[in-house]
Amino acid sequence: MIIAAADGSSLSNPGPAGWAWYIDDEHWASGGWPRGTNNMGELMAVLDLLRATAVDADQGLRILCDSQYVINSVTKWMPGWKRRGWRKKDGKPVLNVKLLQAIDEALEGRDVSFEWVKGHAGHRMNEAADARARAAATAYQQHREPDPGPGYRPGAAADRTAGRAPSAPSVLGAPDPVAAEPDLFSEPPRPRDELAEVWDAERSLLTAPVRSDQDLLRVLLHPDYVEYDANGRIWTRSRLIAQIAPLERETRLEQLGATRLGADAVLLRWRAVTRTASSLRSSVWVRDDALGRPRWRLLFAQGTAARS
Repeated sequence: MIIAAADGSSLSNPGPAGWAWYIDDEHWASGGWPRGTNNMGELMAVLDLLRATAVDADQGLRILCDSQYVINSVTKWMPGWKRRGWRKKDGKPVLNVKLLQAIDEALEGRDVSFEWVKGHAGHRMNEAADARARAAATAYQQHREPDPGPGYRPGAAADRTAGRAPSAPSVLGAPDPVAAEPDLFSEPPRPRDELAEVWDAERSLLTAPVRSDQDLLRVLLHPDYVEYDANGRIWTRSRLIAQIAPLERETRLEQLGATRLGADAVLLRWRAVTRTASSLRSSVWVRDDALGRPRWRLLFAQGTAARS
């Protein structure tokens, strides 16, 4: 029997998102997306676990999961969704349908059971999966690739208990009862959530890991970036990358407002606050796909010393 925990994480739901499954310190994996939901992460963790362990399909697989959405989707609602052409009882399309269809395919011929565990309650394997999922989400928030983990080595984590016939997915443990299908688990991306993504990117520029990493800065700063700082100096992208350093004082970002300048441009207005001083800031972020996928990049920034 292979026993593994699976978990997902989204920092602003939707926002930078991660997923992870964990068997032990030598057998785990994680990944994610620059933008996703908690439920997407939870489902992807299960799907990747199923695919990774397919080489040991003769072994039973028990998935420890703190998501009742995942457990109920797979063990209760999926047969009805399939009969109705992947629609809910009210006729609305099932959300995250591609992930669910892929899980349905990966379950074929497998002996898989789900066990509900309470999240954030000290369960060792659940906490390990959760930590790795959050680390993956944080990596995408900071515009870097997450640690993919060592993955699964065939036979290494399996207790070779032979002879168990494949069965329908079952649920163990005691999840709280859910009376009916959910109306909504994840919504399509909305403009206000895109603004949260831009604010996250702006805030990341105040952190030491980003300010110390020139590769991350090249991702965040548009090639035409320019800044007029509070002292009247002009900073180009190359000059800033060459001279930027971690801030000497902890700096807090206070949001003052955001204005859409177009579908792919946002103006942010904010205050940078330390224990002893503050300054007013404005910045223009634009979305482009020059790096292979659409992402927000800082085009212009300006600082003004705040009067007391």
